[in-house]
Amino acid sequence: MELNIKHTRDVTSQELIQIYQARIRVFVVEQKCIYQEVDDYDLDAIHVILSNENDIVAYTRIITFEQHVSFGRVLVSENYRNQGYGRKIINETINKINELYQNTTIKISGQAHLKPFYESFGFHSVSDTYMEDGIPHIAFKMRTQI
Repeated sequence: MELNIKHTRDVTSQELIQIYQARIRVFVVEQKCIYQEVDDYDLDAIHVILSNENDIVAYTRIITFEQHVSFGRVLVSENYRNQGYGRKIINETINKINELYQNTTIKISGQAHLKPFYESFGFHSVSDTYMEDGIPHIAFKMRTQI
């Protein structure tokens, strides 16, 4: 397994296509969410990629805002699920955010059924359940470590 953390400007064309393919496979095809998967946030994002050979095992995307940092597009490819890679990619993502953005708030939107998973990292829910792209979600936040 190899972990790469890269800003969009440092991602190769091949890597970017692999990222988009993995995200579309999980979010559009598997979850049957018809929406614009590639967006302008990809222009200035930090991509956290766990790979095995040429397979994307797990992935997240870090986005910075004026008052907080966020991450999303959290995925574990189907063949690698239930092996701890979701926890690994979230840990690596939070570690990178702590390294780059000390003393700030991390805000995320997570699928409602994953509430205990996100709480296990120190996130606290800050909303009731709401629908996003036809899937129940909850807003979460936590502070970065100093």
